[in-house]
Amino acid sequence: MTDSAAITAYWDAAAADFDAEPDHGLRAAGTRAAWSRLLTAWLPSAPSSVLDVGCGTGSLSALVAEAGHRVTGVDLSPRMVDQARAKLSAAGLPARFLVGDAAAPPTGDERFDALLSRHLVWTLPDPGAALADWTARIRPGGTLILVEGRWRESGQAGVEYVAGAEALPWHGGVTAADLSAAVRPLVTDLRVEPLSGDPALWGGPVTDERYALIARV
Repeated sequence: MTDSAAITAYWDAAAADFDAEPDHGLRAAGTRAAWSRLLTAWLPSAPSSVLDVGCGTGSLSALVAEAGHRVTGVDLSPRMVDQARAKLSAAGLPARFLVGDAAAPPTGDERFDALLSRHLVWTLPDPGAALADWTARIRPGGTLILVEGRWRESGQAGVEYVAGAEALPWHGGVTAADLSAAVRPLVTDLRVEPLSGDPALWGGPVTDERYALIARV
């Protein structure tokens, strides 16, 4: 099984170049606008509290804050969190960022109107426990947003993930069908939106399965 120190070290090492990927840094106006449109559609229309788990360098957190929501980001990597804080500070956007395990965010008994996670569940040793934890942190009637897919691996291009990663339940990603089956008992309703067909989201065409699962708690 993977070691938490090794996982932290992996993502700390990935932090410096993480935003070079089009869908990570959202530096291109078209990519940024595409993600902004999706988040606007998925999140509550009124200003709300949003927990961004596995927030990375804070690119989605920035879009959430720009939309007028109160965002809290959590990531295991201190370097990722440092970059997220700097990014939102430079943009003049309010946000709170915490270093901690995204599977069990260090937010105590606080409840949120929405919880957002992108490309994270494949890294979790016990995704079922994480999903149960996350839904328990959402207020009744709130929204769970999981942007996921089925791929080989994420992070640094050409660099293998940490030792033991092949034993992770969803190593290489998770299909929409499998994630829906895991989430459905925890929510009142859910839908899946395919995302593979929109190259603007990824900085170009993709051929693997990518989607968003949006659920009401």
